[in-house]
Amino acid sequence: QAQLVESGGGLVQPGGSLRLSCVASGLAFSSYTANWYRQAPGKQRDLVASITNTPSDNIKYADSVKGRFSISRDNTKNTVYLQMNLLKPEDTAVYYCQTQNLFFTYWGQGTQVTVSS
Repeated sequence: QAQLVESGGGLVQPGGSLRLSCVASGLAFSSYTANWYRQAPGKQRDLVASITNTPSDNIKYADSVKGRFSISRDNTKNTVYLQMNLLKPEDTAVYYCQTQNLFFTYWGQGTQVTVSS
């Protein structure tokens, strides 16, 4: 059974850092683009960062996180990471890992990130 499991969320002060991890099982994760989304209360789920499965690892970021967040992947561990630095209160949200193939879209259960003093 295909599964994505996120971890690494928590409470952090403004300006702090967190590293999220997403471990995939039951699917050929290294063959797919991997994405991080986030959803704040009362808002839509938005794409935060994306990394392709190509050797060049094409990467894209939402404008709101450019220069602060970094996405990476370790295909030997079926894992994608989101390093989040200089966190702001507006980064508070549930963060979701997502990937898809031609037939299915897979989501993790989400991990809560709260940025507050």
